[in-house]
Amino acid sequence: MLKTKVLIVVSFLAGFLLLPNSFVFAHSCNITVDGSDAIFLAGRTDVTVPPASAPRNTGTYLVRHGGTTPEEIQETLPPIIPVSGGDIMRALDPAVGGVSFYNGFGGVIFGPGGNGLSGSNLTPLDGISGYIGPQGPLAGVFLDNSTPSSGPAPATLNFEPGGVGIGFNSLSPILRQVFYIGDGVDGSGNFQTFIAPAGATRLALGIPDGFGFVGPPGAYDDNDGSYRVIIGVNEVPAIPEPGHHASSWFRTRGAYWIEKKI
Repeated sequence: MLKTKVLIVVSFLAGFLLLPNSFVFAHSCNITVDGSDAIFLAGRTDVTVPPASAPRNTGTYLVRHGGTTPEEIQETLPPIIPVSGGDIMRALDPAVGGVSFYNGFGGVIFGPGGNGLSGSNLTPLDGISGYIGPQGPLAGVFLDNSTPSSGPAPATLNFEPGGVGIGFNSLSPILRQVFYIGDGVDGSGNFQTFIAPAGATRLALGIPDGFGFVGPPGAYDDNDGSYRVIIGVNEVPAIPEPGHHASSWFRTRGAYWIEKKI
C-alpha cells in the first residue's frame, strides 16, 4: 500500500503567482524519503510488493538479496507531490538525513548527495529510465497520469563529471527520466531548479539503488535511514530579515511567510 509521507506545509498562499496569461499555484511540501523508497517503482500502482522475507524476484521487479538481511526492509513506493507542466521545483532548505545501504546496522551513512561524484550505473526498469551518477542520492522523476509499467524507457541521464554533473543551475528532464537532486544546492550555494516537462502531473522522490549500485535496480531490503527535504513548487526563496533562518523564508508576489522549524 502506498504510504503517505508528504506534508503540505503551505496549503494556500493568499493568492497565486501571476504569470502572463496564466495563474500558477505555489506551495511547498515537507517530504521524508525512506531508504526503501525505490525511485524505479514511482507511480507503479500495478505492483504488489511481497513481504520482505520473500525471496528475490518475486514480483516487485526489483532484485533482492538471496537470503534474509538483518533489517528485512520491504521496498516502498516513493512519495509523490502534484505538479503541472512548466512548474519550477527547488529545495527551500538543503536536504538532510542519511541512509546506510549495506547489510547490517551501523554501516556507512550516505547523505542526500550520495557517495562521491560517480560510481552508480543502473539500468532502466520498464518505463522508467536508468540512473548514472553518485551512489544512492536523493533523486526524482516526473510522471504523467499513466502507470509507467512498460517501455521503452527514456534515455538515461549521466550525472557524472563527464556528463551533466551535479553542479548544474537548472535541469529540465523529460517524463520518466530519473534525475539527481542531492541536497538541492549547486557548487556556488544556490538552490537548483527542476522544471516539470509538458504533460507532467506528478513528481516522485526516491533513491536509486542496486547491488554495488550497478546493473538492475534493487537491493533495497537493507537500506536503513531516510532523507528529508522541503520542496517548493513555484516558490521563490527570499533573503530573510536579521535573526531569522535564511532557508525558512520564501516569497510570493511580494508577501512573506515563515515556516517554523520543529
